[in-house]
Amino acid sequence: MYNFFIFLYNIGVWMATFFSKKVKAMWKGEHKTFRILEEKADPNAKYIWFHAASLGEFEQGRPIMERIKQTHPEYEILLTFFSPSGYEVRKNYAGADIIVYLPIDTIGNARRFLRTVRPVMAFFIKYEFWSNYLHILKHRQIPLYSVSSIFRPKQIFFRWYGKGYGKVLGCFTHFFVQNEESRQLLRSIGVDCVSVTGDTRFDRVLQIRDAGKQLPIVEAFLNSQHPEPGSQHPPVFIAGSSWPPDEEIFIKYFNEHRNWKLIIAPHVIGEEHLKQILSKLQRKTVRYSEATTENVKDAECLIIDCFGLLSSIYRYADITYVGGGFGVGIHNVLEAAVWNKPVIFGPNNKHFQEALGLIKAGGGFEIKDYGEFTGLMRKLEGDDAFLQKTSHAAGAFVESLAGATDKILQEVRL
Repeated sequence: MYNFFIFLYNIGVWMATFFSKKVKAMWKGEHKTFRILEEKADPNAKYIWFHAASLGEFEQGRPIMERIKQTHPEYEILLTFFSPSGYEVRKNYAGADIIVYLPIDTIGNARRFLRTVRPVMAFFIKYEFWSNYLHILKHRQIPLYSVSSIFRPKQIFFRWYGKGYGKVLGCFTHFFVQNEESRQLLRSIGVDCVSVTGDTRFDRVLQIRDAGKQLPIVEAFLNSQHPEPGSQHPPVFIAGSSWPPDEEIFIKYFNEHRNWKLIIAPHVIGEEHLKQILSKLQRKTVRYSEATTENVKDAECLIIDCFGLLSSIYRYADITYVGGGFGVGIHNVLEAAVWNKPVIFGPNNKHFQEALGLIKAGGGFEIKDYGEFTGLMRKLEGDDAFLQKTSHAAGAFVESLAGATDKILQEVRL
């Protein structure tokens, strides 16, 4: 049944290539994989295989990859992606020796892939459960680890009709899960090789913070109204990974409260979306790509229309907002919290452990509409002691949950 589903899925992907550039890129990338492997794979190398669905999962695997590279240079890293949003951004990542798309999970592809590379061990990040690859890894007695995985009662593994597919879980040597609930769910179906190690994203955001960039244009923008040495710039609100429903709320507020500086880093950096944002703003605005340390001084709002800066930009905020909570699900709240900044986000956060934990710790806040956002902003703006308390709570929450990478590598035999 699984292989029949994969057959139908493959046909569906092929049809989708005629309508979606993203799917077409994935299709072409998958079909180039074996050529790339035949050119680059060293038959004498000891490869450790990391598979990530997309960019978020890559960031969870990255601390482990980099630690292995640092402490065990005798290994080569093979990194595979499923989604173009991961591969296209990280195809030149220096921490891996070979980076390719993972071919569709047919028996033939899985056999050919593993025959070409012959990894000595494999790490699948979070939600990746490709049956043919996993069963062949087990058959070849290759150690296989699931990293930063999280399980919920509604997943197929824990339903009566999912027992057949659930056999893929028996292919893993060990599961490194995010929480105790996941361990108990796995135990309920007889899977006992489980450790609660937390989420490696906490380690990753600490790395990102420590490598944070100084951004002269942003600093010129913030200090433009008070250029004298030692003077205080206006309060700063930074919205990261925002979508139109998020922007409807916070732009309305900041059009009315002009004492704030506003930085927006939208999730989709396309001309149409940027024009939508500009049409809503009633304040003098400049795009980062067009900004200089001189022309940015007159601006009240700065739009970040390029990639790679958001994690460093959060350092300049007084209050942060992370988008996606009114649609696809919130994006990375940890990148903001790690800088000791309170984080606001929308209601679609129930499947995000880090967001729920941040709320419980007092450093994160859910809002459902403009009224709730306004009330929260007034409280944060009007009560400096409360703002400082929530800021500290956010940073302390991230620090308290770091260390998953160490726990995982203590268990893995390299």
